[in-house]
Amino acid sequence: MVRSMMSFTELPPSFWGYTLETAGKLLNIAPSKSVPQMPYEIWHGKPASYKYLRVWGSPAYIKRLVGDKLDSRSNLCRFIGYPKETTGYYFYDQAEQKIFISENVVFLEKDFQSDSRRDEVLIEELSEEPQHDSTTSFEPTVHTDSVPFLRRSTRESRVPEGYEFVGLTSQLDNDPKTYGEAMSDIDSDKWLEIRNGFDGFKSSLDPRRPTERGKACRCKMGLQTQAWS
Repeated sequence: MVRSMMSFTELPPSFWGYTLETAGKLLNIAPSKSVPQMPYEIWHGKPASYKYLRVWGSPAYIKRLVGDKLDSRSNLCRFIGYPKETTGYYFYDQAEQKIFISENVVFLEKDFQSDSRRDEVLIEELSEEPQHDSTTSFEPTVHTDSVPFLRRSTRESRVPEGYEFVGLTSQLDNDPKTYGEAMSDIDSDKWLEIRNGFDGFKSSLDPRRPTERGKACRCKMGLQTQAWS
């Protein structure tokens, strides 16, 4: 309640004491569901009067008691509370920086209530209250990274020339190692033909011993499938 009352005025926070005292006075004369009678009525034994109540913080013109004839006859002040032991009201004179009690006053409550700035302060205060929505739905945000398109080459891949010897070696390893393997191979007739030709070549060699000056050399011949490929 104190905060709401302060938000309706331009008074500094140092006036919170007058605000609290005024709020307590209003609560004492306000009806309550907890007790059948108002606190003021229980304490004083009579109903409270509301005709002297004013809007807290409203401006008011206070008549000057003394002053120059050419000066203004009233000062614009702010209503800030109710004194306890005397009649009148508490006022704050911002120009002279003082607080005093006066009852010769003209309140400007209607102008104060129609002030648009007070509506802005009230809206700003309400916007600070947290909003609770029971049907709030949360949808997670999914970040998708764009994947660049991979271009595939349409050129026909070829085996490098350096690997041709590897293929040749694998073909040479398929040659039969013995005469029995050659005769059981599907190309046995070709092996036999080469064998007969080799025997004819061997029989045509000169069986004479080499001369003393000459040197014999060994020659090893083998049969491979490359002979007819």
